[in-house]
Amino acid sequence: MADQRTFDPYEPFKKFNDLWEKQANEMIHSWTNNREFVEFSKVSSDIQSRYLEMFKKGHELFANQLNLPTKNDVANVAKLSIQTEEKLDTLEEQIWNLQASMDTSNKEIYSLVEVSREISKLTKQLRTEQVKYKKELEKVSELYSEIQEIKSELAQNFDLKEEIAALKRQVDENLGKHKKHEREFELAAAAK
Repeated sequence: MADQRTFDPYEPFKKFNDLWEKQANEMIHSWTNNREFVEFSKVSSDIQSRYLEMFKKGHELFANQLNLPTKNDVANVAKLSIQTEEKLDTLEEQIWNLQASMDTSNKEIYSLVEVSREISKLTKQLRTEQVKYKKELEKVSELYSEIQEIKSELAQNFDLKEEIAALKRQVDENLGKHKKHEREFELAAAAK
């Protein structure tokens, strides 16, 4: 039972195909493996290339007369569109870079404006404080002049005090002399 094989209808077809392919390859190899065939194929390829060149030129002339684009024209347009897309990409990237730099410069300008506002606030504050300090300085100078007047008055009072003290000493001396003279008079009157 193990020897029973099922019939595969494609098996003989495959064998026939392999045999036919082998014979065709040998025939093609025998035809192409000689010098005459190579020379003939060279001559025929030269003739075909000349014919193809003439055909292209005729096609281009015909297309130019009818204002139709040729394959070269389409290829040139494709190259130009690719170059244009690349240039547009480059320009778009440059625009993005410019926008980024403008954003940073705008931020810097905004920060400078904020700093200048702060500086103007500080200068206004300094001006008001300067006015206040000028008024206080005027008051201080008035107080200084008053203190100088008081000082000169105190100096005069001190001089007056010394004069009063000197007068008091003189009065005390005169009183002492006067009391001494009174006692002498009293003693003299009592002795009389």
